[in-house]
Amino acid sequence: MNIVTGSSTAIITPFKNGKLDEQTYAALIQRQIRHGMDAVCPVGTTGESATLTSDEDIRCMEIAVEVCKGTNTKVLAGAGSNSTAEAINTAARAQKCGVDAIFSVAPYYNKPSQEGIYQHYKAIAESVPDLPFMLYNVPGRTVCDISAQTVIRLFDDIENIYGIKEATGSLERTIALLSQRPELKVFSGDDSIDYPILANGGAGITSVTSNLMPDLKSELVRLALSGDFAGAKAINDKLYPLNSVMFCESNPMPIKAAMYIAGLIPTLEYRLPLVAPSLESMKKIEEVMKNYDIKGL
Repeated sequence: MNIVTGSSTAIITPFKNGKLDEQTYAALIQRQIRHGMDAVCPVGTTGESATLTSDEDIRCMEIAVEVCKGTNTKVLAGAGSNSTAEAINTAARAQKCGVDAIFSVAPYYNKPSQEGIYQHYKAIAESVPDLPFMLYNVPGRTVCDISAQTVIRLFDDIENIYGIKEATGSLERTIALLSQRPELKVFSGDDSIDYPILANGGAGITSVTSNLMPDLKSELVRLALSGDFAGAKAINDKLYPLNSVMFCESNPMPIKAAMYIAGLIPTLEYRLPLVAPSLESMKKIEEVMKNYDIKGL
């Protein structure tokens, strides 16, 4: 089983006149490849997966697979739902698309017990046994925390579950996991703490900021995984103001606005209930961006 590790981008989904802008989407993925990202992650939270149709989900995956074919950049696709049956269906369709691996967000809204979370993931992962599978823990959005013990239980019991994207914002959680299962692949899901997670044994990142700065984010991970922690920390510190402003409002509103300001997407469109950031936030984003060399398409 060829797992996906290293630097990955939670790629935004560009819209034009309310529909998926396929040409821009492909160009954004090509830009990620040119700047050394190890993987792209279509249809995650940053990709506005909550308001995409199931057919749009699959089309995003298809484009990512098409663009990444023959390159060193893999496709780690989102296949999560609060409905286990729906997640199983999406996972099957993702596998048919030819993605390299999937990550699946914790089942939101239902507020299941830890046993319910375990059974949810067991059912999805076992439905695609040949596909590498990552858990995705982001309790700030799902109101559902995958406990460290549940993660370990799933990792021990289900062969294709190899890692987790940890977006709790907690270094302690990463240490709790890796102190017990050092072979578990933990990805940082919080841009500001990429370096400390990698320095504590993390295997990669799934970044929002790398939509804008794939060159620096890929280099940060490369340095950390090669043991140059001073170099990785310097990049992490340099990116801190940008990482912070990318969460001045709900993700992906700020990163999409930044991409528009930088000329990387031609239109600034969201799916309701998301709207553009406030004028005050737009000014903050634009001001911080002046401190960085943002590479074009």
